[in-house]
Amino acid sequence: MRPGRGSRPRTRQRPAHEDAVTGLVVAVDRGRYRCLVRQSRRRQVAVTAMRARELGRKGVVVGDTVALVGDVSGQPDALARVVRVEPRTSILRRTADDTDDVERVIVANAGRLVVVTALADPEPRVGMIDRCLVAARDAGMDALLCLTKADLADPAGLLEIYEPLGVPYTVTRRGEDPAELRGLLQDRMSVLVGHSGVGKSTLVNALVPRADRAVGHVNAVTGRGRHTSSSAIALELPEGGWIIDTPGVRGFGLAHIPQEELILGFPELAEGAAGCPPLCSHLEEGCALDAWVAAGHASPLRLESFRRLLTSRDETADQ
Repeated sequence: MRPGRGSRPRTRQRPAHEDAVTGLVVAVDRGRYRCLVRQSRRRQVAVTAMRARELGRKGVVVGDTVALVGDVSGQPDALARVVRVEPRTSILRRTADDTDDVERVIVANAGRLVVVTALADPEPRVGMIDRCLVAARDAGMDALLCLTKADLADPAGLLEIYEPLGVPYTVTRRGEDPAELRGLLQDRMSVLVGHSGVGKSTLVNALVPRADRAVGHVNAVTGRGRHTSSSAIALELPEGGWIIDTPGVRGFGLAHIPQEELILGFPELAEGAAGCPPLCSHLEEGCALDAWVAAGHASPLRLESFRRLLTSRDETADQ
């Protein structure tokens, strides 16, 4: 029976859920959230949860720290509810491309963005690296450049572009243990981002025993890799810390970053832009960045990448 008019009216007050337990979201699958709940110093259980209605439209992503109520036993048929998402320390975002106004949160609370780039098979794409570095700055995250497949190509050319920026890097080879990378990731939460086929899943399998991430191959005709990871997943490192493996991406849109802030992701260009005339678009004749690069203060490839970002924004505005 439906309640009559005399029923207790609705209230804006929400339960405090003082008995809620804390969990870490490690995977998201079709509206279900896999959360790790620590029961003791050495024991934690995996709890499946759904979003509570009171969350409204607030999203829940891998890396979130959440409050859980309900059945948090971790039994196969148990289902808890996510009633609160704790404040995030960082948010890594992207759009599908520079024309997309829909912002997508990839992960939360990661302290480091690891840009995974193969030196060959597929060929490295400087534009993708630059976009990830801009996104890391926007998210307030440290960046780490991880160059894979060094047995196929010399990393010197690519490192020449980024060493002046002070971006830390590590180089790995197929079949070798990524010991240096393991040390850099220890005791932190890091997220791995890169094109399909660059070797993210191979790295994860080497860093986390029994991770069993599927490994893909690069198409010999297109030079592109096949998606082997369909969703982000957080894995605990044996030495301490977490890595979040993300699906390979074709591109990394930055439509969510205001155009005037894009140059902040190119710090070696930002200093030279101080000499530009007022309202300089950085695309027209007379831009001080041309002389700045000609004087050797920044790489021409970085200026080309920055201007490609600006051009994609101008094309969107003209549509």
